[in-house]
Amino acid sequence: MPQTPFELFDIDSLLSEEEVAMRQTVRSFVETRVRPGVAEWYESATIPVRELALGLGELGVLGMHLEGYGCAGTSATAYGLACLELEAADSGLRSLVSVQGSLAMFAIWKWGSEEQKEAWLPRMAAGEVLGCFGLTEPDFGSNPAGMRTRAVRDGDGWVLTGTKMWITNGSIADVAVVWAQTEEGIRGFVVPTDTEGFTAPEIKRKMSLRASVTSELVLDGVRLPATAAFPEVRGLKGPLSCLNEARFGIVYGALGAARDCLETAIGYAREREIFDKPLASYQLTQAKLADLSLELGKGMLLALHLGRLKDAGTLRPEQVSLGKLNNVREAIAIARECRTILGAAGITLEYPIMRHANNLESVLTYEGTSEVHQLVIGRALTGETAFR
Repeated sequence: MPQTPFELFDIDSLLSEEEVAMRQTVRSFVETRVRPGVAEWYESATIPVRELALGLGELGVLGMHLEGYGCAGTSATAYGLACLELEAADSGLRSLVSVQGSLAMFAIWKWGSEEQKEAWLPRMAAGEVLGCFGLTEPDFGSNPAGMRTRAVRDGDGWVLTGTKMWITNGSIADVAVVWAQTEEGIRGFVVPTDTEGFTAPEIKRKMSLRASVTSELVLDGVRLPATAAFPEVRGLKGPLSCLNEARFGIVYGALGAARDCLETAIGYAREREIFDKPLASYQLTQAKLADLSLELGKGMLLALHLGRLKDAGTLRPEQVSLGKLNNVREAIAIARECRTILGAAGITLEYPIMRHANNLESVLTYEGTSEVHQLVIGRALTGETAFR
């Protein structure tokens, strides 16, 4: 009997019963609620976010690794496995969950006041309220310290002015976590999106992450009460802690896209006949599949190791960079090589491979480009900072 790549590595023997159950629950949701429509969503650049968010909330996936406030409180590894299954369907779906749980919800959970947590987190965990995370700006992606969005005190409150770019869920969000320069350094603010002066035009004509809502945030004199600011955190410590949470999910998620490509390629190769025998019976095809399975399995072992470190409370940012750099880089290489096994069929939406490959181009860039993660790792190895 043929084995799947993860069976070849006996991955399930490294997982607890709870982790296997969570993985299967998310996989079942994906099979019934996402896969039947995802190719059409990608082609039309639409996605039923509200409907999916409510379903994911019922499933307990939104903010699942957080404690309290209606959150499931699972292990980090279980969350990673959920991300893997979500991205096996589409990177846009995993992005929705990552932005909701690891960016917007985590920011409020980690840095918010008790009032902010009670007001937003239970409804966000249920999928009733959607959040977005405003850090990146048109001219400041890899260098968030240079952001131009400003928050100035005005009486007992604040006035925010500026622009954020490439914001997942921005135009459909009910609440935005926005980071801005102040006289006290960078601070975070919880901004209801119906506040006067807040607009979020959707970004169109994307060739990647088409089954995902991406927007610009425009803050034109947005007035907020003093209670909108995160009370304690100052500087980049706040937003970077959130990015590390999202990057951790990507370490697993990218492998989901790669696994889906590889399983599709194996299935196609077994059925497709070339010169009167299955494509899978040729040495060159088997060599490709062996090499791709090896990289997928190595990436999974790395992800599980990082998950155990995170669950133990010892995971360091540079180790997350190791995982994000390796697993996304290998995932996109796997997608591209799997496309060659399908030949011309690989470029159509009848199969998921080109969709995954296009999506992974975005995943390669967001939450830290490969170059940024190389420099994070380089700094850890040499003690020297090379960002400037």
